Amino acid sequence: MMKDYGMYYSMKMVKETHKSQVYDVKNKTFINFALVREKEINMVIARLIKEKLSSTPAGVVLTTRDFGVEMRYQPALAKALNRLVLQGELQKIAKGKYYIPKKTIFGNLKPADSELVKDFLEQNGKIVGYITGTTAFASMGLTTQISSSVLVGTNKYRRPITRNGVKISFLLQENAITSSNIPLLRILDALRLIKDIPATSPDECVTNIYKVINALSKKQKQELAELSLAYTPYVRALLGAIYENMELETETVSKTLNGVTSYKLPISDKVLANKRNWNII
Repeated sequence: MMKDYGMYYSMKMVKETHKSQVYDVKNKTFINFALVREKEINMVIARLIKEKLSSTPAGVVLTTRDFGVEMRYQPALAKALNRLVLQGELQKIAKGKYYIPKKTIFGNLKPADSELVKDFLEQNGKIVGYITGTTAFASMGLTTQISSSVLVGTNKYRRPITRNGVKISFLLQENAITSSNIPLLRILDALRLIKDIPATSPDECVTNIYKVINALSKKQKQELAELSLAYTPYVRALLGAIYENMELETETVSKTLNGVTSYKLPISDKVLANKRNWNII
């Protein structure tokens, strides 16, 4: 039987080259199947990116996990996304985090604060943080200041970071964080930061906090008192004085204070006439 010299030569060449290559006898050239495979993968990734971006509104932050690409192909995905950044179709705010910029005559708009920090607010479907500070206080009617930074309440200590030119700081929260108690935690944060809230005075702030608390249900007011136990004593004293003026139950708070320590807070007798009952001076 005659030997197939073409096949023999082809197999010989395979042994002498990288195993991902095969010699094409007809065209007298090598086919690099690894390279072909890479091109196919890049085409699939490009399609997945196009589909995801077409269904995502401008300003919504996406992570590499949102594209449904297997972990082993993540480097290729990152390269493709970074090419879109260079082309101006995407903006990158951090490693593995991108958004479609909303273009206006004044330039590109930045994402909303909640989008910018959403990985610090929720993880795997669980709430792990909440926006507080000036941004939240403005929504509560405590200040008219528009903040250029973001403060996030979280159970885990984190160092401040900067994303997309926005400074993000973190406020350690000792209480468990739930969707229902976030409005209450923000009230307590306002009392905690009362000397630092911009574009208002402590007197004005306390007056407006009265209004916020008054709008709460009886159950929420009790929960607010219970949540305050995880805060520093001057916050509890301040809340106790407010509750006393509102003729609400104060024992939950008062029994946690030692009665000896005084708290120096810049709040007038006009706004908090009973402040000395709570050692606020």
